[in-house]
Amino acid sequence: MTSGALTVGFDLDMTLIDSRPGIRACYLALSERTGTYIDADLAVTRLGPPLADELVNWFPAGEIDAVAHLYRELYPAIAVPATPALTGAREAIAAVREGGGRAIVVTAKYEPNAKLHLEHLGIEPDAVIGDLWAEQKAEALREYGARVYVGDHVGDVRGARTAGALSVAVATGPCGEEELRAAGADVVLAGLTEFPNWLSDYIEGCRRESPRA
Repeated sequence: MTSGALTVGFDLDMTLIDSRPGIRACYLALSERTGTYIDADLAVTRLGPPLADELVNWFPAGEIDAVAHLYRELYPAIAVPATPALTGAREAIAAVREGGGRAIVVTAKYEPNAKLHLEHLGIEPDAVIGDLWAEQKAEALREYGARVYVGDHVGDVRGARTAGALSVAVATGPCGEEELRAAGADVVLAGLTEFPNWLSDYIEGCRRESPRA
């Protein structure tokens, strides 16, 4: 660990924020601007992987970089205002702080837009690291010494396990409880409303195991 404090990492989309309405609106705007059909309702059922992984379903490979750039230009004005925090998100961050720890966000989302979401909602983690997906998330989790990583996708479980962090999964995204458990999640919660009590128990358990820590 880089410090003695407990560091907990959180995913963003469908973990801390319900990004479906904002992303749906942004895909519809992108479709209108490009003249290319996008099934926005379908796209928002599979959030988690990087933007390019979704765009390849609608655009030729040679256009992906340019279309992704346009999407990210449209995103702040369209998606950010339409995106609410998920129930329990603020309380989850607060629980980490109240437990003497620090909270970081590690997400596949384009980092500037990830920061805009959190600023808009008044959620203030200690650090935000974007543009990392699945096993890549382990880079940031290791750098910040995260012992716990909370996410909604099997990719988040893989990232936690690659980093050697405890994988806490929340069933608020596209992956159900059974799928998350099968992927290797150490803990599966229905949502972040259950996180503060879980964290309290976890911290108490760590204290019992290491009373001098």
